[in-house]
Amino acid sequence: MALISYEEASPEVRAVYDDIMETRQVDRVNNFWLGLAVDPPTLRRTWESVKEVMAPGALDPLVKELLYVAVSVTNGCEYCIASHTASARKKGMTDEQLAELLAVVGMANETNALATGYGVPVDEAFRRD
Repeated sequence: MALISYEEASPEVRAVYDDIMETRQVDRVNNFWLGLAVDPPTLRRTWESVKEVMAPGALDPLVKELLYVAVSVTNGCEYCIASHTASARKKGMTDEQLAELLAVVGMANETNALATGYGVPVDEAFRRD
């Protein structure tokens, strides 16, 4: 896959890169964004969505990163695991928290598969009113 460097980027792509660097307070754009830049509308749309979803809100920023790591592990996305583990560490995640998170992810995947495979019906008490 081609990566579009800042120097070879169009003005539209550079504007997104600049926003990424300013928002994240970093001096470089990572490969995920450089790869998406082959399609500027996808780059722009994805960045705007990530920026909105990962912004502080009802969930603590570290919790959001932990959730991102959990889903990335389940989906097997090496890039996202590395990227969001690094982000979670910057937000204070410890080795113990990562180990516990991975244990929960592994257990959830196992019990999800068992419940699905056995066709276990959902208890009425668990259903929303």
